[in-house]
Amino acid sequence: MQYFPGLAEVPAGFGPSVVTIGNFDGVHRGHQQVIAELVRQARDRGLPAVVVTFDPHPATVHRPESAPTLIMGLADRLEALADLGVDAVLVMHYTAELAQTTAEDFVTGVFLDTLGARAVVVGHDVRWGRGNAGDRALMERLGAAHDVDVTVIEEYQFGIGDPDDPADAGRERRCSSTWIREALDAGDVRTAATVLGRPHRVRGLVVHGAARGRALGFPTANLDPDAVGYIPADGVYAGWLVDARGDRWPAAISVGSNPTFEGVSRQVEAHVIDRPAGEDVDVFDLYDQRVAVEFVHRLRGMVAYAGVDALIEQMHLDIAATRTVLHGARTPGHAQRA
Repeated sequence: MQYFPGLAEVPAGFGPSVVTIGNFDGVHRGHQQVIAELVRQARDRGLPAVVVTFDPHPATVHRPESAPTLIMGLADRLEALADLGVDAVLVMHYTAELAQTTAEDFVTGVFLDTLGARAVVVGHDVRWGRGNAGDRALMERLGAAHDVDVTVIEEYQFGIGDPDDPADAGRERRCSSTWIREALDAGDVRTAATVLGRPHRVRGLVVHGAARGRALGFPTANLDPDAVGYIPADGVYAGWLVDARGDRWPAAISVGSNPTFEGVSRQVEAHVIDRPAGEDVDVFDLYDQRVAVEFVHRLRGMVAYAGVDALIEQMHLDIAATRTVLHGARTPGHAQRA
């Protein structure tokens, strides 16, 4: 996939192409509907499928005091878009100056002049341009004026009602980044994964910790406090550690400040389980490497234990529960390519 970190980085004469626009935070199932149609139309026309997105998130410019924490960092966003078959991503650096560009000028300068758009696919709630004046109706008018086909994808909804209750069976909720954040705040990583279409992940550098886990017989890979991605509620989770090579290892994951010990700041740490003897991958070899931690299921909340022995007993139980949750996902003891 081609990556253009700014309008000036798009090669002269690029296009024609099929284009979409959006923040795509999380690249969730609603976004995937838009991208699937984008790629389908691009393949039918023999043209590249191009995503136009922004970094940082526009909310950090317009309302920094209330801007949402992003579900994923730019690197994971690009990776997710590439996995969906996107051919090129143009990342516009979002500034107060860019925010003053009119919706019409944005379409003319970016979609038409730079990317040579022959077709545009957008979500039903698309907004862009000064004052968020750009919407689906304006895109359709501009498309007709410039002989560009415009397709609008309607919102993606999940059934969340009780199928056994006729009065509730038809209840639905729109797939959204807000819903994912709410689920992660509650530690409900299963719901987050359902909306995302994959396990939620946090990516960061492995750093040295206090070595308490190693002393207790449970060495952990500790993520840097600046790890990228929305960190779910404190607790212990079953999930995966994805190393720099792309191999996924089953892991018991702790999020929080570990109340059994005083003076511990909030952190994400993963204990890789069932690693076979002699395997060349060790959590201590991961220092200063960038890894990802994927959350599959929340096992329990954080608890302060009355002494180290009680904590060790609980950690054995957590590891057993992790094995049960992840059973069947892959053969234990062997790396699985992500």
